[in-house]
Amino acid sequence: MSTSVDGLVSGLQTSSMISSLMQVEAAPQNRLKSKVTTAQTAVASYQSVNAALTSMKNTADSLGQLSTWRGVKATSSSSSVTATAVTGTNGASGTTVFNVKSLAKNQITTAKVPTSGDISSGTIQITTGPLDGSTNDKVNTITLGDDKSPKAVAAAINAAGIGLKATVVTTGGSSDILQISGAKTGSSNAFRIDSGLDGVTSPLMNVATAANAQLDIGGGDDNADNGGYSVTSDTNTFSKLMPGVSITVSKLENDVTITSDQDVSGIASKMQALVDAANNSLSEIGRQTAYDAATKKGSPLTGDFSVRNISQALLSKISLGLTYTNPSYDKTQPSDAATKTNLEKLTVSMSKFGVALDSTGKLTFDSAKFTTAYNENPLQIQAAGIEFADQMEKFAGDQTTNVTSVITGRKNEIDGLNSQISNWDIRLAAKKTALQKQYSDLETSLGKLKNQSTWLAGQLSGL
Repeated sequence: MSTSVDGLVSGLQTSSMISSLMQVEAAPQNRLKSKVTTAQTAVASYQSVNAALTSMKNTADSLGQLSTWRGVKATSSSSSVTATAVTGTNGASGTTVFNVKSLAKNQITTAKVPTSGDISSGTIQITTGPLDGSTNDKVNTITLGDDKSPKAVAAAINAAGIGLKATVVTTGGSSDILQISGAKTGSSNAFRIDSGLDGVTSPLMNVATAANAQLDIGGGDDNADNGGYSVTSDTNTFSKLMPGVSITVSKLENDVTITSDQDVSGIASKMQALVDAANNSLSEIGRQTAYDAATKKGSPLTGDFSVRNISQALLSKISLGLTYTNPSYDKTQPSDAATKTNLEKLTVSMSKFGVALDSTGKLTFDSAKFTTAYNENPLQIQAAGIEFADQMEKFAGDQTTNVTSVITGRKNEIDGLNSQISNWDIRLAAKKTALQKQYSDLETSLGKLKNQSTWLAGQLSGL
């Protein structure tokens, strides 16, 4: 607890004197706090560089995936048929023509029911499945409570979790409609009410029959002798008609053409993304290591050679070209270095597929040049592109590991400094208490001396 002892006897500004003395005492702690601030600024800069490198690593990983290079772009001749490329490695170029012969439907069964009163004896039995007598058919028993009204029956069917949806439609007449629908389309999702709805006022009627969607290619199964065939689906989406393409139909239609082409523009976009990520890393490193000669001020990482060297190493990977395994290499055949034929390893300039360095030391990407090179030799450019992505991913990964190690070291240093600062808090508090006691004792002593002096003066004046 602090005590004010200002000028009680001496007239000295002891609080101010203690404050000045404590500033001197706190100088070592302030230097430690300054070191913490400097280290925290450096850590933030390292983390900023690391974030840029991590982004480059992730972008390179995306470019290096085989699914990127096997991606396709699908188009449809019909506005009612959607063709969508599916991510994966099984995409292939091609064309197919088909007729949409039927659409997938869910079963809808209805019956008239009274507006009030019970319509069930208490137990309803419903069979779900394809209804073909196979083991795929499933008999479901639904037990009602005391309430056996149409709404209670609908609620019980919904709660049974057997893939059916029931509702009571109010018509405004003397009867309502109990409507039971299959939650899914397709013939395998048909159902049958076997028993338990004895109180309906009209027979159960299927107003819609569960059915599969069907596409006929080359005349369908009816023209199988000439190569025709049909494909069916429980839904209106077909995922196996063309490799890497999902087809969704919405109406009956003939002569629909679906075309699947190599998605070169998609590959080029990912190549551009990697170039952008590399440039962002270069820019971030430049900002964090910059030195302003005019103001003679540096950035947080100006003196860090390891960070500055990341830029040089990255630029060297582009300027020195790319070495990768020749996808056409045949070890059973002779190689000729002079003619560069059948070489196990190939070294090419990055500019061959559109990547280059400009005069400012940044990467550029020419999408048109890449597309031309790819169309001329897809196999070679794919091998080179994947190798480029893999090398960039490894480079960025190695650098993030190094920078992360530095960040960890700096954080440990900060923890140690903060521990020392905490210890200084204890020492300074004790020092302040000691100074306050010292000056308080001084005032007390001066007070006693003053009292003695007054008493002596009184005695002397009485002589």
